[in-house]
Amino acid sequence: MNSPPEIPPAAEQTARSTLTDADLLTRHITGDPHAFSEIVKRHRDRMWAVALRTLGDPDEAADAVQDAFVSAYRKAESFRGEAAVTTWLHRIVVNACLDRMRRKSVRPVADDELMEAAERDSHLPDQTGEREVSLEVSAALKLLPADQRAALVLVDMMGYSVEDAAGVLNVPSGTVKSRCARGRAKLAPILSHLRNRSDLTRVSSAKGAQLRDG
Repeated sequence: MNSPPEIPPAAEQTARSTLTDADLLTRHITGDPHAFSEIVKRHRDRMWAVALRTLGDPDEAADAVQDAFVSAYRKAESFRGEAAVTTWLHRIVVNACLDRMRRKSVRPVADDELMEAAERDSHLPDQTGEREVSLEVSAALKLLPADQRAALVLVDMMGYSVEDAAGVLNVPSGTVKSRCARGRAKLAPILSHLRNRSDLTRVSSAKGAQLRDG
């Protein structure tokens, strides 16, 4: 019997890029050595954005994302398909961020130049006025407790629905609403010089949408 023709690497890569996240995870579990790399390629920018906003420190964010992807790689068989792969990945990334915050009491946010460079490297828009607002919000976020910061990052900064954020954080929707409300109340006097709450989320939600859709 003739053996099947070998699939050229380029064609194989193209075929892999058309698979769903769930299919890629299944192929990873069954031994495909390249499937998980495709998952990382698709979602690393989104995971990086969440980690950077949550931790406020580019070095800590990079370490958290690396830890999260290593954990996801090793624990892929724990995925049960009860939520989207992206929700599962976000949950791992957020947990990695919260673990680092709790363990190390993450040092204060890096200076504006470092944060600006990190956002530029993350393919975020380079618009001076919007960047200044974003930096102010990022600096204020570090003053919040970890659970409130994570909820606000997902809902107000990244533009996720309360229900999706609840799935990521593995808590009821009401808890997410409560954490967001408490966080916004604490941020309001700090950022009162901004015109209104829409200014706090306009820039970041646009960036989050770009990362989610890109």
